[in-house]
Amino acid sequence: MAAHIGDHSGYKHNQVAVVAIPLPIQGHLNPFLRLSHLIAAYGIPVHFVSFASHNQQAKVRAHGLDQINSTITMINFHDPHFIPLPSLTNTKQNNCITKFPTHVTRICDVCHLLEHPISELIGSLSAKFKRIIVIHDSLMASLVHQDAVKIISNVESYTFHTSSAFTIFFFMWHSMVEKPFNLSSDIPHYVPSSKGCSSPEFEKFAADQYKLANLSSGRLYNTCRSLENKYMDLLTQLPANKNKKLFAIGPVNRLINTSSNTSKHKCLEWLDEQESDSVIYVSFGTTTSMTDEQIKELADGLDRSNQKFIWVLREADEVNIFKKDGTAVGEHYDQLLKGYEEAVRGRGLMVKGWAPQLEILGHEAIGGFISHCGWNSCLESLSMGVPIAAWPIHSDQPKNSMLVTEVLKVGVVVKDWANRDELITSSVVESAVRRLMASKEGEELRKRARELGASVRGSVAKGGTSCLELDSFVAHIIR
Repeated sequence: MAAHIGDHSGYKHNQVAVVAIPLPIQGHLNPFLRLSHLIAAYGIPVHFVSFASHNQQAKVRAHGLDQINSTITMINFHDPHFIPLPSLTNTKQNNCITKFPTHVTRICDVCHLLEHPISELIGSLSAKFKRIIVIHDSLMASLVHQDAVKIISNVESYTFHTSSAFTIFFFMWHSMVEKPFNLSSDIPHYVPSSKGCSSPEFEKFAADQYKLANLSSGRLYNTCRSLENKYMDLLTQLPANKNKKLFAIGPVNRLINTSSNTSKHKCLEWLDEQESDSVIYVSFGTTTSMTDEQIKELADGLDRSNQKFIWVLREADEVNIFKKDGTAVGEHYDQLLKGYEEAVRGRGLMVKGWAPQLEILGHEAIGGFISHCGWNSCLESLSMGVPIAAWPIHSDQPKNSMLVTEVLKVGVVVKDWANRDELITSSVVESAVRRLMASKEGEELRKRARELGASVRGSVAKGGTSCLELDSFVAHIIR
């Protein structure tokens, strides 16, 4: 996305400081860091708090943010070091595509270790600034709404939601025994519940955090009105949001400027040689591991589709991505798919490990995206005008998949959530790829996605709805 950070160089708000508290997993670290840069562009100092390894992870994977020098000095990283505990040691992701990632549960188990450092930081900053604005992840509310922070009079807290407004609304809607109003006929009458989307331990953790999140002064959403205006309006009508300020400020990925990169990843050089809309991108994010059997079916389906593809093949993150067990990246896949890479050479490119996803999706050669439908991936794809072949795995992904395919109508379904425990065969993969890349339906989806992408980009441009709502949020906190 060739969009730049807004010019707020004349702003200096030394009376206000922001403390950003993400959930320490990649899908939350990334948007929090991008939001921090957006706020820092107004001249507001931001204090970004997480574990040392996760702060490093956020910075290492922040493609495009290293190009923005004006805001870097305004972001202060706080990374308390702790003696590693058994629950923080690395653990391999279960080799099962339908299970919730174990490393996420383990991280949630130890987030309470940040409580005292956060309390100390807020206390220290409160003596130096007129007002402290704490922006916390919806799943980190307990670290903010603690007794030590409540007694500090010049602290305000705001919840940052990293999921879609659609998902958040229905999560809250399904949790209410008595519905406060009736839904209109243009709202989907059936939306997947949260059952089966996560582990029982995580469900309890999330429910406890959401109760405390109601104590915040307002909410920020990583979405825009052009995508989810209807669901933002529904959120404002919920009793839990009464008297709260809601701001749709996304997508926060607008900071990247792909055209200014001096060095290219090998996959981008390969894409430069391909025709427009001729390549499908395949990636399942940082919290998904597939069974060997499923990987083989996916590989066979991509091959049989006879379409060009880039496949990012990687295991789910571990608790600490910088601690490795000695196994080379991709070594397991080299054995599992022996000979495959050579067989598809020229038509398919395998990337083992990390890849610059936003830059890939922004390339004109990309015509579709097979995705797990994590919200960051959905936003990045929709921002770039790329339609999605939806393959939800866990968490908010089933609801995001429905938003993409049935509400926004910019995608096709590969794996229906109702059949989540079934193996997706190569023939199903082949059919989905052909639908998206080599059919009249696919052409219409690309046209629709491009129109929606232009609208999304317009929302973050100067004078766009998301830009104005971010201005409104900043004006509110510096009042």
